[in-house]
Amino acid sequence: MHPDAPYAPPLTLTPELLNRVAAIAEALGRWSARQDALPSPRLRRENRIHTIQASLAIEQNSLSLEQVSALFDGQRVIGPARDIQEVRNAITAYDALPRWDPSNPQHLLEAHGLLMAGLIDAPGRFRSGGVGIYRGDQLVHMAPPAARVPGLVDDLLAWLAASTWHPLLVSCVAHYELEFIHPFADGNGRLGRLWQTLILSRWNPLLAWLPIEEVIRSRQQGYYESLGQADQLGDLEPFVSYQLEAIHDALRSELGSELCSEMSSEKGSELAAAIGATPGAAIDAVILRDLATEPTLSARRLAERLKLSQRAVEKHLAALQQKGRLLRHGSPRAGYWQVL
Repeated sequence: MHPDAPYAPPLTLTPELLNRVAAIAEALGRWSARQDALPSPRLRRENRIHTIQASLAIEQNSLSLEQVSALFDGQRVIGPARDIQEVRNAITAYDALPRWDPSNPQHLLEAHGLLMAGLIDAPGRFRSGGVGIYRGDQLVHMAPPAARVPGLVDDLLAWLAASTWHPLLVSCVAHYELEFIHPFADGNGRLGRLWQTLILSRWNPLLAWLPIEEVIRSRQQGYYESLGQADQLGDLEPFVSYQLEAIHDALRSELGSELCSEMSSEKGSELAAAIGATPGAAIDAVILRDLATEPTLSARRLAERLKLSQRAVEKHLAALQQKGRLLRHGSPRAGYWQVL
């Protein structure tokens, strides 16, 4: 962003990007057609839990889906105090989502304040010093000087308010720029993902409940690589392409989950054709998604979720191992799955 010029996204709109936007809109239309309005309260609850657990796991939070679910229900959980606070904060922040305007700077500060309450010294305030982003011992990004942060954020949010671009593209641009500017001392990653969800939910309320973060968590290295490539090229295309693929795959996963619950019905066959998958491929996709988030899941637990027999799930697990998609570590009781 040039200090003397209005912000314009450094994004090359390739045919591939536009095709991804069209594919997402088509998949969203199919998902929307299967909902009366919003997803059921049960599905909204489950997806929000998956979203929060995955987004915080990217930031090294150690709590499992079961622990996040318990906190969601107000139950007591044993775990690191900081991790528990992070989850409670995220629950509060996502609950506040409907009242925020993504182009309002005060709402951005409020969101950060909720996400980081009790975790840093100045939640909801821009950083006052320089900050670098490290992967291990390697500096991968030096954020702009602190003095420029308020102006850069104002420029970005002004562009959000005026942009005529498709909301899918706008949401990806906002996510990237919040990572690039790094306006806060900590919590920028979870805020960027939250803000993308907010922008998408303003376009289609269903997207407030789509756990895109789970897909990102399962491909976390690609997430960081796409950010680095965009930095190096001075073009957001690698990151936007990655994010659009994640959104599309999250939608396909939701449709695949519905297919699993309808597998024996005529609707199941119709849905399989609609998402361009065989029933078996849809089951594989859901298994891989769940194991990426919960590597210790057993075949019995998977079978309960998928409403299939344990033997059927075990066959899918064996086939996925043969295809090189899954790797088992340890014993049947104490081991875990690695999604490849």
